[in-house]
Amino acid sequence: MTAVPSPDRRSAVEIAETLGSRRLVLLRHGRTAWNLEGRAQGHSDVTLDDTGRAQAAAAAPYLALLRPAALWTSDLARARETASYVEAATGLVATPDPRLREFDVGERAGLTVPEFAAKYPEAHALWASGHITGGVPGAETVEEVAARMVPALREMLGSLEPGTTGIVVTHGACLKVSLVALLGLPTEADEAIFVMDNCGWATIAEHRSGRLRLSSYNETAHPGVLPPEGTPDFASDAPSG
Repeated sequence: MTAVPSPDRRSAVEIAETLGSRRLVLLRHGRTAWNLEGRAQGHSDVTLDDTGRAQAAAAAPYLALLRPAALWTSDLARARETASYVEAATGLVATPDPRLREFDVGERAGLTVPEFAAKYPEAHALWASGHITGGVPGAETVEEVAARMVPALREMLGSLEPGTTGIVVTHGACLKVSLVALLGLPTEADEAIFVMDNCGWATIAEHRSGRLRLSSYNETAHPGVLPPEGTPDFASDAPSG
């Protein structure tokens, strides 16, 4: 019989420093047709495409081996559908929370990048220079997103028993900026971090010092590492959302 490798790939030092701590695994949803087409999604309720469903099916058995005690999800369809695969693999029932939604991208919703550039050239230029939304009319700010996401994540982490893990299914851009805020990093640090791949995940854990630490970022399911056999790696360059 071939042994299934443990999903815990932390070093001995990291394990010692986080012994008995609570962990949150932050999972980005699977791919949608709008991800593939480069359309900004925001609060638009777009479902997964076939690749996104395969990504979620590939990630779920791996995440189940972390023996999560709780599961939360954004209430948007692409996150809820991704969470349904984790539900099936773990037996947990996901709790939807609208605080976990993606940035509201305002009037950019549904636009491809060329359409965005043509309709809002000034906002597009600002976005191209690194601003996360370009300040398009109706879009949420980084501060507004962090103000709803960070308290939600702290609440979820705080509800876990010591030594247990929770999974949060959310979205690429809001996840990135909320991680920066949650870890106490300067706001501009988000410009140095890529948005995670569809169905990539990050892990934050309590450190013995009392602070939160990022222990992994953009992990994905890889073939031959965990069941089911032949599970593909779905790293992608799909736009955030």
